[in-house]
Amino acid sequence: MSYFCGVHIFIYMTTRLKIATLLLPLTPMAMQAAQKPNILFILCDDMGYGDLACYGQRYIETPNIDRLAQEGMRFTQAYAGSPVSAPSRASLMTGQHCGHTEVRGNREYWSGSIQYGKNTDYAVAGQHPYDPDHIILPEIMKANGYTTGMFGKWAGGYEGSASTPDKRGVDEYYGYICQFQAHLYYPNFLNEYNRNAGDTAVRRVVLQQNIEHDMYGDDYKNRRQYAADMIHQKALDWIDRQEAGRPFFGLLTYTLPHAELVQPDDSIVEHYIRKFTNDKNFAGSKGSRYNPTMHVHAQFAAMITRLDTYVGQIMQKLKEKGLDKNTIVIFTSDNGPHEEGGADPQFFGRDGKLRGLKRQCYEGGIRIPFIVHWPEVVKAGTTNDHQLAFYDVMPTFCDILGIKNYARKYANPNITQSGKPDYFDGLSFYPTLRGKRQKKHDHLYWEFSETNQIAVRKGDWKLLVKGGKPMLFNLKDDLHEDHDIAANHPDIVKQLIDIVKEEHTESPYFKVTLPK
Repeated sequence: MSYFCGVHIFIYMTTRLKIATLLLPLTPMAMQAAQKPNILFILCDDMGYGDLACYGQRYIETPNIDRLAQEGMRFTQAYAGSPVSAPSRASLMTGQHCGHTEVRGNREYWSGSIQYGKNTDYAVAGQHPYDPDHIILPEIMKANGYTTGMFGKWAGGYEGSASTPDKRGVDEYYGYICQFQAHLYYPNFLNEYNRNAGDTAVRRVVLQQNIEHDMYGDDYKNRRQYAADMIHQKALDWIDRQEAGRPFFGLLTYTLPHAELVQPDDSIVEHYIRKFTNDKNFAGSKGSRYNPTMHVHAQFAAMITRLDTYVGQIMQKLKEKGLDKNTIVIFTSDNGPHEEGGADPQFFGRDGKLRGLKRQCYEGGIRIPFIVHWPEVVKAGTTNDHQLAFYDVMPTFCDILGIKNYARKYANPNITQSGKPDYFDGLSFYPTLRGKRQKKHDHLYWEFSETNQIAVRKGDWKLLVKGGKPMLFNLKDDLHEDHDIAANHPDIVKQLIDIVKEEHTESPYFKVTLPK
């Protein structure tokens, strides 16, 4: 408790340095609004590279997302920022890789207790906060005239910290501040903030019907307030309130298809129960957050098809409002597939012939589906093998908005005047979207402390470091990363190790073992 309070006070004091207050649009937004595209960034949770039909999935139906790919650009070598949720989202938000960003793991901050009906829950919950001195994506969009909304998982700071949606450029929010809470689809509460409605901070919304029933055990099945649907309806309502002439930026961070494997018993689930005969069950894990689940294959497949239905409803809403032509819709996932709560990635061949799962820096843990739909710019039916990572999204959006030298413009003097760089690691892929020549990364970088892994990709070479031991793979010949050829190429290994030492900065919270 004392550690939590100390961190809380320290981070709260740094809010006086909020970079967003320094950022004002340089030209009248009304003059530019008609030229600016709307942006919806749809980020799902733990969907593997091969979980969509348009990426080779044979068992799960995703017609709406497939249509996005048919009408847009499908990337085959796109990467998450990390093999787990919070740091991957941090990379997206900050434009930094995990050798530089403040959040590099799922560091939890829980404190106290509170009673909801018959259920005890945490009084304060959430994850390690983003650095309040480093600008994040919603702040940039807000400073450039965009209405901003976020619906789903936040995972960028615990409740009351210096980094919650209300403090970081988000006009309207509804979802889970805490990603631990997001493991339940029928939770005790969600979080909400609406600047236009007069809210001054994120608040809790208690789900009254849910709390009448136990959080764990058989009584959990009697809960009816399904968070995924509630979050989606809030997102649709927000989109419905947007109008042409004022650009909007929406982050739709759905928790599907993350565990737990539970959802309403409707026609989507029934379809897959009929499809997967002799399905397996999950007995639950005593003392964990996961309750028993029947028909785990059907449940998982239905979660992805349900998400696909959400995407279809979003696209229909844009079309109804006449906003579909000038709206960029990006669909992607925060990391590779999981095997929690009874999930069975091996059954679905879910990693798309890639090795590794969530929490691993093998390709299966970090390579993700990534689809861009933008009718006015992107050529329909395009497949592209440009190598990009989440930290490329910030410079891409700045490029689209015409913001030159974005890293220099948004570097915080509170950081740079101390003698430290305010890192921006991304590279715009806007040229690729327009079918133009594209500058390429010299290398891509990942590190993850919880499994003590580091990875570097340079061209087709991939260095994977586990517990300080380097392994080398050639992805052109060995996509599944089966053959460590480090002994055959000591010069390449040294070159990639030098990149690790160059890209890694020390963190007091997230430690990894560097290769020798």
